[in-house]
This record gives sequence, structure tokens and C-alpha cells, in this order.
Amino acid sequence: MALRLAEEEPRDYTYVCTPTGNEPDEMFAHWRELGEKLGKPILPIMAGTLIGLIRKQGSLPNWRQRWCTRMLKIEPYAAWLARQGECTSYVGLRADEEEREGGDYLSLPGVISDFPLRRWGVRLSDVIAGLKARGQSIPRRTDCRLCFFQRLIEWWEFWKSDPAGWAEGEAVEELTGHTFRSPGRDTWPASMKGLRERFERGDIPRDTRDPISDMQCRVCRL
Repeated sequence: MALRLAEEEPRDYTYVCTPTGNEPDEMFAHWRELGEKLGKPILPIMAGTLIGLIRKQGSLPNWRQRWCTRMLKIEPYAAWLARQGECTSYVGLRADEEEREGGDYLSLPGVISDFPLRRWGVRLSDVIAGLKARGQSIPRRTDCRLCFFQRLIEWWEFWKSDPAGWAEGEAVEELTGHTFRSPGRDTWPASMKGLRERFERGDIPRDTRDPISDMQCRVCRL
């Protein structure tokens, strides 16, 4: 959306993102690269970090209580928009995502929400083709490393590639007495400690991903 807006509807845009502080390094590098292509750095809007809020609240987000999206993305962005006065918020929802609302910012005085991809009739296949034509790649993971929705193979990749981040996840599970993964979800352990012990024994989950599903965020669907 940002790349095409800059090409077809050039204005002095402010480009923003809402990190949780728990994204993979590749995602932060992606934001920096995209900012260079757009000619303006992407502004991070943050109100704390995922780990910080977990420690403060003494609880973990889960599929029933997705306070991470609300507290780290929706509310901080709404507060930032409210400080801008009259403005237009451009939201990158596609024409084939009719069920998504893109956040409830309609009550903010002077804020107009615009959905360029929907105006243009852009669908997922168009996004993939447009990114390819512009030479723009997308990191394999764009969500949090400690996402409770991630697949087992992604937990394994996280354990293998980021020991320090994994240890931090184990620590907050022990602190809260809960696990990111739901108990009984499958035959694998729910706790990160239990997963680590299985991984250390050489057990590797089956990879069931496909390229199309990797292009879609699993968690932050509004």
C-alpha cells in the first residue's frame, strides 16, 4: 500500500508501524529497508513492549485474551492519531478481506480512514505480484517471536535461531505460571521448557506451511 500510494497518490505521508518489540530482527530490518525506498523513515508507535507488559501484568496473552494486539497496537495508534488533529489514516486491508474492519478509529474527531487497496480492487494475488514487480521481499516472520498462534515448526525455528529470546520466553512462562501454547493442543508439550527438551533430543515438527499462508498475518486481524 505504501509503495503504491507513493507512486500514484504522492503526498507528504507519515509512515508508521506499531512494533511490540518482540519481532524478529528481520522485521526491523525490513522496516528500515522500506523506509529507504519510500524516502522517509517509518515511525514506530509504541507503548511499552510485549515482555514488559507480560512482566507488569503477570499474565500471558492467548487466543481468548489477545490484550497484546489491543494494548500494543490498537490503543497506541488511536492515541497517536488523536494527537494529530484532522488527518487521514490509510489502512492496508485488501478487497478480498471484507470481514476485517481495520480498527475502530471512526470515533476519533477529525480522523478519516481510507482503504486504498480496497479502492483499487487489490486482492492477495495482486499484492504478491506487485511486491515481486517492485523487488520487495517480505520476511518469513512478521509477527512476534512469542506468538501463541505460531506453528510448531516456527517454535522449533525460534529455539534454533534465537537462544536468548527463547530463554526470555521460558522465563516469563515460569514467572506467570502459564504457557503461550494451550495445553492439549496437540501431542507436543505446552511449555517452552518442555518443547526445548524435545527439540534438544532431536525431535523436529513437520513443516506444513505453504507460500500463500505465509503472506497473511495470523494474529493481528481486526
